[in-house]
Amino acid sequence: MSNPNRELSLDKVVVHMSVGESGEKLVSGENILQEITGLTPIRSFAKQTIPAFGLRKGAPMGCKVTLRSDAAEKFLETTLAIIEKRLTQRHFDKQGNFSFGVEEHTDFPGQSYDPKIGIFGFDVIVVLKRNGYRISRRKIQQKKLPSKQRITPEDAISFVTSRYGVEVV
Repeated sequence: MSNPNRELSLDKVVVHMSVGESGEKLVSGENILQEITGLTPIRSFAKQTIPAFGLRKGAPMGCKVTLRSDAAEKFLETTLAIIEKRLTQRHFDKQGNFSFGVEEHTDFPGQSYDPKIGIFGFDVIVVLKRNGYRISRRKIQQKKLPSKQRITPEDAISFVTSRYGVEVV
């Protein structure tokens, strides 16, 4: 019999689209992200000035949406189907989270190509959790997460393989 507190679950899914510039292109990206997720995206801003890319510190350059619970599950299953349920070891980080990219928004169901807008890609970042992770984030009596409670990449790979049928290469 396994311990229910050792079971992994989906904490959140963050969908991020970086268009690299503000203006009409960013507004188009926000509209696409809103159609795909059903939620209003928030803008992300450049953290530093990079003249070679034409970026100024504080300039809007992308947008993101955070999905939780059932909406996150549904969105994750749809996007994993788009990438044919294949991930590599490199997609997983040391904390057991994973991320992958979708190259074209037109691959998403219900989206079509519009020559005025173009094609946008987006990143999907998946955060996993175990019961008890809150002790490291709470305001009062905050403590370090014990090593046995931390999620390893191997735990995340086995969770994704068993729960979503993903093949990890």
